[in-house]
Formats: sequence, C-alpha cells, structure tokens
Amino acid sequence: MTEKPVRPKARVAKGFRDVGPDEIRGLRRMLATIQQVYESYGFEPVEQPFVEYTDALGKFLPDQDRPNAGVFSFQDDDEQWLSLRYDLTAPLARYVAENQQSLPTPYRSYRQGWVFRNEKPGPGRYRQFMQFDADTVGSASPAADAEVCMMAADTMEALGIPRDKFRLKVNNRKLIDGLMILMGLAGEEHAQTRLSVLRTFDKMDRFSEADIKLLLGPGRKDISGDFTPGAGLSDDTINKIEPLFHYTPGTVAIAGATADTTQYIVGELNADSEAAASHVGRTSDRALGYWRSVLYRLGADFDTNVPTFDGHRELVQLLHLVHEAGYSDCVVYDPSVIRGLEYYTGPVFECELLMETKDEDGKPIRFGSVGGGGPLDRAPDGQPAGP
Repeated sequence: MTEKPVRPKARVAKGFRDVGPDEIRGLRRMLATIQQVYESYGFEPVEQPFVEYTDALGKFLPDQDRPNAGVFSFQDDDEQWLSLRYDLTAPLARYVAENQQSLPTPYRSYRQGWVFRNEKPGPGRYRQFMQFDADTVGSASPAADAEVCMMAADTMEALGIPRDKFRLKVNNRKLIDGLMILMGLAGEEHAQTRLSVLRTFDKMDRFSEADIKLLLGPGRKDISGDFTPGAGLSDDTINKIEPLFHYTPGTVAIAGATADTTQYIVGELNADSEAAASHVGRTSDRALGYWRSVLYRLGADFDTNVPTFDGHRELVQLLHLVHEAGYSDCVVYDPSVIRGLEYYTGPVFECELLMETKDEDGKPIRFGSVGGGGPLDRAPDGQPAGP
C-alpha cells in the first residue's frame, strides 16, 4: 500500500508575521504623513533593491564576532554572495558611490521599505520590519544634524504625538571615544573591547544595572541559558563609570563624587545656568554638566581630552541650533544614548516615546526607541556617506 504524501503544516516562519488589512491601512496613512514632512524639508524619494552584494554591506553589518551575522544570505549562480538588506543605509551608500557624478551636493533623499535581520526574535521583535530613512549626503555642517533632529520632531507631531510624549535624545560618539581613552582602551589592540563596551552601553535602557555590570565585566547568561561574553573591564573602571547607568534628565551632578569636585561642578552650573540654558536649553546644559563630572571621576576634563573636547563642541553647536529654532523642549542631550554600530563617528540621535500604555494583562508597556541614527563618515568605496 502506497503511503500518502505528508502535507506540510501551514505555518509562518519564525520571526515573521502576517499583516491584516487594518494594520496595512494604518501603515499607509503613517507612511504618507512621514513622506509629507520629509518632502517639506526638501528631501526627495529614491528606492534601492531588497538584495545587495554581501561584500558591499561591509561595515554596515551589525557588530558581531562572526562574519555576516544578522543577515539572510544566499549564493548566486555566479558564486557571488547576495544578502537581503539589513537596513536602508548600505543600499544608499552603494547608490551614492555609483551615481555621485550625477547627484547634487548635498544630496538629500528619503527611502522606505522592508528590511530583514537574521536575529533571535522576541516579543515585538521581528526579522522583517519597515524602516523610513532620510539622509543628507555630502554635508559635514552641524546644521545638517540639527535639521534631521528637527525634522524627526516635526514627524512625531505630524503623527499625532505631542511634544511632551516623545524625546529626541542626542549624544556624540566622540565623547564616548574620549571616555575610552580615559579607560585605557585606545589603540587597535583594544578594538574588540571597545565594541563590546559600546554594545553594552547601547543596552542600558533595556537591561538592569546588574546585567550591564556583568556585560562590562565577565559576561552574562540570560534566562534561556545563552552566555554573552563580557568586555572584561576591571571592577574599579566599572565603578568609576557607574554614574552613567543612573542618568535621568535633570540630573546635575554625581552622587558619590568627591565633595570638592561635586561642589565645584554644581557651583559652576548654578553660576552660569541662565547663560548656558539660554544657549542650549536647561535640560541639555544639566546633562553636559553631568558628563563633565563623569570625566572628573576618571581624572580628566574636556580640555585635556581632544575627542571629548571636539564632541562637546559639536554637541553645543547642534543644541544651540535646535534651541534657537524652538526645539530644545524635545531635542535634548542625553549621555545614555550610544548607538552600538561602529560606523557612527559624531552626533547620534534616538527618538523615544514617553507615553504610557498597558498590555492586555494590564502590565505597563515601555515603547522605548522608535528611531535613531547619526552621521556616517565613509561609504563602502571610501566616498563620504553623510548623516
């Protein structure tokens, strides 16, 4: 007797989902609103394919120890490797490198579409999701960074989210580079450790303080039993940078710093508070003072650390522009913002929703970050990539 063939079970692939008509209609309305805001700033649409040559992704891949981690790849009939796009940045960089002679400078464009990540799925974390990017290519002006921040704020308001329900948080990678120097992590021999530290800092809004310390030190095992190796920092170094874990907007100085140092920092801020607040906004001014006190704990200051000095200068320029334009209530400096990918070299941005809601079980839901980015110095072929 011939056995009947076994029919495959109807099932959606792990980390993917079906989308129904109501969500599709809502997504279309949202995308149309975002497009309208971007075009009001002079950005033009462009599209790139879902598939790129894997070697063109280069440093745009996620920071992982194994090559090409995080992407879905396959080999073409000519034996070249292709990958589904991980984000919309690498395709744009490739497009600019191929067409730079015909593109205006600066080149301002936006793109929307599905991206794919071969990562471990979780609640609300899928392997396919929609991104909507806007980029200015060929401008190193702080005004370009400030414009992106203001455009992001306008987009949130256009989507019906009032200013008191979101915050566009800004930091500068150069401040972190200066911190790495003070921690003794300068030089190529410490490159992997620096990446581990960056990836850990980027988790500060999602992990407990104890877990962050484990990731900075010996490593951490999650509830599934998976072990993530730590950065291997000493307990003394971790304790000195610990105040970064406790930062909240409005904090002025660090609990636990020496009395003289803390008094000096607070006194400095109080003496110049009105002048500084009128230049960058009060929230950002206090956050800059908080960061300065972290450096004091490590035995340095802005003036003795070139990357930190440059990062501070760029931040003040950006924050002054958004303050003068009337956005300092929603675009603020936040030292906890550290985008983990290594290709960011200057200002970094992250948009966080502050509204409160609950799930079907009545438990509070934290939306967290809904967008972010920053300037990229170089495209894959060495050409400027822009923010």
